Amino acid sequence: MSAQCEVAIKQSSGAPMSVFERYLTVWVFLCIVAGVVLGQALPGVFQAIGRIEYAQVNLPVGLLIWVMIIPMLVKVDFDALHEVRQHVRGIGVTLFVNWLVKPFSMALLGWLFVRELFAPYLPAGQLDSYIAGLILLAAAPCTAMVFVWSRLSNGDPLFTLSQVALNDTIMIFAFAPLVGFLLGISAITVPWATLFTSVVLYIVIPLILAQLWRKSLMKGGQAAFDAAMEKIGPWSITALLGTLVLLFAFQGKAIIEQPLVIALLAVPILIQVFFNSALAYWLNKKAGEKHSVACPSALIGASNFFELAVAAAISLFGFESGAALATVVGVLIEVPVMLGVVKVVNASKDWYEREHV
Repeated sequence: MSAQCEVAIKQSSGAPMSVFERYLTVWVFLCIVAGVVLGQALPGVFQAIGRIEYAQVNLPVGLLIWVMIIPMLVKVDFDALHEVRQHVRGIGVTLFVNWLVKPFSMALLGWLFVRELFAPYLPAGQLDSYIAGLILLAAAPCTAMVFVWSRLSNGDPLFTLSQVALNDTIMIFAFAPLVGFLLGISAITVPWATLFTSVVLYIVIPLILAQLWRKSLMKGGQAAFDAAMEKIGPWSITALLGTLVLLFAFQGKAIIEQPLVIALLAVPILIQVFFNSALAYWLNKKAGEKHSVACPSALIGASNFFELAVAAAISLFGFESGAALATVVGVLIEVPVMLGVVKVVNASKDWYEREHV
């Protein structure tokens, strides 16, 4: 094993969730309350913030999103890509679920619940926007939190790194066409120029900057890298919470008028999480992969790169859109639901290995 791979393993098997990460749902809820209250109390201030934009990109939000995404992408080691061949079956399951099942199943669930079952209880003018937000959420595979889920389930750290690196590579090229296609078949008009701009702004440029930063930090050795990551770790969630305050300042009126919207949008997201994690877990068992590979493969299929989804939704549809709100619902339920999935895969280890052939 190369020195770079040993470093990758150390990174991936680091400390478990921080206080910020473990109580993310609580912070998100507090941001919802703060955003709604501030939006109603200081509407002029937030309207002024909303007007600070260039080429349809809100500059304050763009900055917050970069602070959100870049520290997470610094953790990704693209040198681990060559390790993909060590677990071809597990990687195959990951790619199948993440790119051929997850986005399409979410488009179907969005149509079933938003357009059909829940339509009478949702604002008629936002139905398409809600579906768009759900699709954006499903089309962005998890990049950072999957390291935490893998750690908590004793997943193979090198496999976790290699599948994240491969997913991020695919995302650069596939995110925009996939989202555009799914929005198209859902009869939702997509501004292609804005979609590709979002990919460049929120995937390509942050990825380049993050990898340059990573190389610079690694020159000082693993200890220097770990120390830097410990310092910048809270930046991502802090920036996310700041973005949510802004978003809910604009969404406040809609939330007050129809508070059940968040609960209704959570239903297809929850179904997708449990369906995709169970499918990936089962497929890995049938494929003969180890439990330590099946866990991170199942968990990355269930979780989302919600920071990217929030950024793309705001860029494409605006602060006050149903799409932005739908992606935030994903943030709200991510941690408690994924902790539940982790408990299930951990508790079923004996069954998995006993039935394993």
